[in-house]
Amino acid sequence: MATLTGLTIYPIKSCGGVELAEATVTASGLKSGEIRDRQWMLVDLDGQFLTQRELPTMALVQPRLNGNEVNLYFPGRALFRLPSLKGSSLRQAMHVRVWDDALNAIDAGPAAAGWFSDVLGTPCRLVEFDPESTRLANKRWTDEVNVPTLFSDGFPMLLVGQQSLNDLNTRLLNAGRCSLPMNRFRPNLVVDGIDAFEEDYLGSLQLGTAVLKPVKPCPRCPIPSIDQETGTFGPDPLDILRTYRANPRVNGAVSFGMNLILAQGEEQTIRIGQEFETELSF
Repeated sequence: MATLTGLTIYPIKSCGGVELAEATVTASGLKSGEIRDRQWMLVDLDGQFLTQRELPTMALVQPRLNGNEVNLYFPGRALFRLPSLKGSSLRQAMHVRVWDDALNAIDAGPAAAGWFSDVLGTPCRLVEFDPESTRLANKRWTDEVNVPTLFSDGFPMLLVGQQSLNDLNTRLLNAGRCSLPMNRFRPNLVVDGIDAFEEDYLGSLQLGTAVLKPVKPCPRCPIPSIDQETGTFGPDPLDILRTYRANPRVNGAVSFGMNLILAQGEEQTIRIGQEFETELSF
């Protein structure tokens, strides 16, 4: 039987993840309490988004949830408590850009900017997604349905099958390379009990009353080459993936995992160990 074996949210885009025993599914992605996936984002002083592509040490910023608060840890630096600006007179709008999307976000203030600029070694600002802003997934892949997302690369959730990673690791080991952990691919959901890359062909996944729909293969950038424990590059799996995972659906890019949208079940809770039903779509 197919089983949900991993749940992770990334409160700050491109920083460390928080592994969960359960999460709430919403149209814009997973959340735990009031903390949402990719609710915050780092930007340069011009408002352009920053990721591990430019700053691999972002991987070392480790968020931990304390109720509805987020505590941030970085090696050798003091803990930083992310300020809550809800209802605060300090809320300041900042115009930001994520890929091709331009929108207003909420600047998290000078203390957050100072802490991140210090630990990452470059001037930057932390911004929070403004609930009054709208950002939609590409409707080409959602059958023209308006699907909201926060600061993700493009879709509310990402799924990877455990057997897909096992298949890759077998190929890496056969090539004399080291196997890789799942965190290199930064999924929100990990599932087991389906064949390697069967997620590519799923029409839907039903977890209780929540129905998730895979809509787009996830094209891979250099981030899987970054060790999430050290914030350094290497080893890089993309050369092996290119030999068998070039996907014509995304213009020949290497794909690994599937982007998901919520088709049914807003605010439903999903849990590690939960069995689910799948429907294939070829």
